[in-house]
Amino acid sequence: MKLIQEQQKTAFDSLKSDFGWKSRMQAPRVEKVVVSVGVGRMTKEKGKVELVENRLGKITGQKPASRGAKKAISTYKTRVGDKVGYQVTLRGVRATDFLNRLIHIALPRTKDFKGITTGAIDEMGNYTLGIKEHTVFPETADEELKDVFGMAVTVVTTAKNKKSAESYLRHLGFPFKKA
Repeated sequence: MKLIQEQQKTAFDSLKSDFGWKSRMQAPRVEKVVVSVGVGRMTKEKGKVELVENRLGKITGQKPASRGAKKAISTYKTRVGDKVGYQVTLRGVRATDFLNRLIHIALPRTKDFKGITTGAIDEMGNYTLGIKEHTVFPETADEELKDVFGMAVTVVTTAKNKKSAESYLRHLGFPFKKA
């Protein structure tokens, strides 16, 4: 089990022949990790929104920022400015620590885990992953299983295209499915 910090140092040396890179600055790197949670149906129940905020803070190690509704939609009974989710942007050491926990601890703990898909890499070189249950992270206590929520994790890289992003993320140790 190699840590992401070690893998980032060797990324240029192992991938330069595949892409013809001349400088270390051409090699992709993780710019930031964005973790977001929607609280749509939970807003009606008392205390659930604060619970999501606290647990997301424990998982990421950073206080989440609330996101408000941009439009009022009467069908969903939302008004402009109502809390509809929380978001955390991790950079630097916090981002690499979170990715280490995600790759080596949380993803293998998911039910029937066979790998993650490469189809979620966009043309800009970013990878978005959906996690159905927040309980796969070790920071959450197992006795609190009645209030389970999902989250989206976006890994923003400096890769120029989908192919270089996939090679870079494979090198970091992301457990992609075998093609």
